[in-house]
Amino acid sequence: MGPLVKELQRHPDWFDTRLVVTGQHRQQLQQALAYFDLVPDVDLDIMKEQQSLAYVATAAIAGLDKVMEADRPDIVLAHGDTQTTFCAGLTAFFHRVPVGHVEAGLRSFNKYSPWPEEINRRLVDVVSDIYFAPTEVGRQNLLAEGYQENIYVTGQTAVDAALSTYRKDYTFMETRLNELLRHPGRIIAMTAHRRENYGEPMRQMFSAVRRVVDDNPDVLLIYPVHLSPIVRQAAAEGLQGHERIQLLEPIEFPDMVNLLARSYMVMSDSGGLQEESTVFSRPMVLMRDTTERPEAVEAGAVYLAGTAEADIYRVASRLLSDSEFYNRMASAKNPFGDGHASARIVQILAHYFGFTETLPDEFRFDEER
Repeated sequence: MGPLVKELQRHPDWFDTRLVVTGQHRQQLQQALAYFDLVPDVDLDIMKEQQSLAYVATAAIAGLDKVMEADRPDIVLAHGDTQTTFCAGLTAFFHRVPVGHVEAGLRSFNKYSPWPEEINRRLVDVVSDIYFAPTEVGRQNLLAEGYQENIYVTGQTAVDAALSTYRKDYTFMETRLNELLRHPGRIIAMTAHRRENYGEPMRQMFSAVRRVVDDNPDVLLIYPVHLSPIVRQAAAEGLQGHERIQLLEPIEFPDMVNLLARSYMVMSDSGGLQEESTVFSRPMVLMRDTTERPEAVEAGAVYLAGTAEADIYRVASRLLSDSEFYNRMASAKNPFGDGHASARIVQILAHYFGFTETLPDEFRFDEER
């Protein structure tokens, strides 16, 4: 949401923008806010140790209820599929406040994968009044579910953020990266954190990753480890102690973007990295059984490998040994936008509230398109 908040703030004649955060993940939130030079108007600060999904939901709804009562907003914008997004949409509905869902229409069609995100995004779409779908696939998903009005294909705001963050002469805030990226061989950037992969799937993933690095002496793998205690324990057990596997603390968004851009390939179970790796033409081995971003798989930029050790190892090894296969994935077209999604969303909102009389043709969609 960072680029969208900045774009909204550039139009004070149209919008009085208030930034509300729940504080669901404190460290990652602070990193993102600092990079975009954003200061929340309201910080609910709900995070506690060993928080459950039920706690996050109830605490967020209770806090957001007070915000809605005090501010009486004309619209609430929420992004994606987090607990915070669903809670914001539901609380706005309780107060009869319109909801705009940024990144609407993504579907894996499996309610437990990703978990709980698939249900979060479905539920927030139920209470939304205006839908900003990143791609035509998202719009078609919404139409198939019976949503008919105020659906716009805008591109993905994450692409805006990634393109504006990359620098050819970038100096990393995580100082170890400045040294690690001098590695003369190939670099694999990795993340892993999904709840549905806890336990045996994650052990399989890490075993595959270690085998890939063992079999390719020129490869250095860099993994900023998620703060989840479950993930950190699994990473320590499966990956620690290998001289060419570097386990880092979580890194800030601009560091991650610029690491991706300088890597040979990506291995991850992330949602957003499916878009960002594609922006920088870096083939990605997606260590998941489903994806809500099938556009990247269909384009050939992402390979849905599953979580079995043998399958992950096979795909990653092929990318490292088969130049034709690698080049085909690296040359895949980016389906997620051109870096102007936030500007489109603001223009659509201006039209929605009557500040502008018409929309540009690119924002008009009908059954024939």
